[in-house]
Amino acid sequence: MVSKKIELFDVVALLRNQPKAKLVRGQVGTVVERLGASAYEVEFCGDDGKAYAIVGVEEMDLMVLHYSQIEAA
Repeated sequence: MVSKKIELFDVVALLRNQPKAKLVRGQVGTVVERLGASAYEVEFCGDDGKAYAIVGVEEMDLMVLHYSQIEAA
């Protein structure tokens, strides 16, 4: 499994539901801020480009999405 440090503006997917924010596993967002050592503020937008949620998410609940080829270790 390729592990990449999460950085600002990375596109990420939720690995767990976030019921308080009404978000479900698999929803895609963009990291917009780092919140301490292991959490990030993630913005979720609709197809129209308008944000429908901006929430803090623990690093363990995020997966970075890749848009180019990455060799497996």
